[in-house]
Amino acid sequence: MTGEPLIQVRDLVKHFPLRSGVIFQRQVGAVQAVDGVSFDVLEGETLGLVGESGCGKSTTARLLTRLLEPTSGEIIYRGNDIAHLNRRSLKPLRRDMQMIFQDPYSSLNPRKTVGSIIGEPFIIHGIEPDDDKRRKLVQALMDQVGLNPEHYNRLPHEFSGGQRQRIGVARAIALKPKLVVADEPVSALDVSIQAQILNLLRDLQRELGLTIIFIAHDLSVVRHMCDRVAVMYLGKIVELADADDLYAHPRHPYTGALLSAVPVADPALAKGKQRQVLMGDVPSPTNPPKACRFHTRCYKFVAGKCDVDYPELEVKEGGNLAACHFPLTDAEIAERVPTAAA
Repeated sequence: MTGEPLIQVRDLVKHFPLRSGVIFQRQVGAVQAVDGVSFDVLEGETLGLVGESGCGKSTTARLLTRLLEPTSGEIIYRGNDIAHLNRRSLKPLRRDMQMIFQDPYSSLNPRKTVGSIIGEPFIIHGIEPDDDKRRKLVQALMDQVGLNPEHYNRLPHEFSGGQRQRIGVARAIALKPKLVVADEPVSALDVSIQAQILNLLRDLQRELGLTIIFIAHDLSVVRHMCDRVAVMYLGKIVELADADDLYAHPRHPYTGALLSAVPVADPALAKGKQRQVLMGDVPSPTNPPKACRFHTRCYKFVAGKCDVDYPELEVKEGGNLAACHFPLTDAEIAERVPTAAA
């Protein structure tokens, strides 16, 4: 990790319009999937994006890799804003930015062999048109990710879930990208296989100097993988900190609630902790709460403040960035967060 930003995100917004009518359609609202997100990704680091389903993690991932067009905002990659480049201008950047998807089966073409799937990036970018040389490159990639190179001509359904995810990893690293966005890459796998894929990603990061954005909802996995963690809620980042600091001293009540639910193997550490249970359901992203979006579920809610003044993402005690008017105190952390004593 160099400390220099590889990618900088500034006020990134993605709203999906809601329309009514069959013939004469009109917009009746919008799903505010991502709403004013800002963060940096340092070269060589692993940044985790966590939060409940529907918080905007995967949408953010697709915006960064330009699989989706942002509504507004900036995505600055190595000094250049790529947020609104056209397809032709984006093509050279595709080599530097790749994705690993959540479902290792649906992300692979079932009619193509593994060799053609992994070798497709070479053809698209005109890197190795010779079939024999391309086959050797693909088989070397298969070996690198733990697949048998002799299975070059097999179809995706002939592999297990973990092997299919290794195929996705091989395809993602084929062009030696600078940035890999892993969108919940192990959530569909068995626990024992999850560990193998995570260790593979860490090994590849060291070998290739990858920068990784790792999206997950399993906080234990995130702690194992990430240098820094950004917590999202209803399209906004509510806390951003080094992984160790976030797990030991979360400052936003939402982060505290997520960590409060993390199982702790040592009963002595969990004993006496008051679990922080979130109230109610996640509000609709079509009509999110005003000011602090978390205030409808927060036990620290103060009327006239949390529902009126928007909290900025700013440095709190201990150095964490948190968007909260009344961040967690050390006493509250010690009382409610099992990981604080881990």
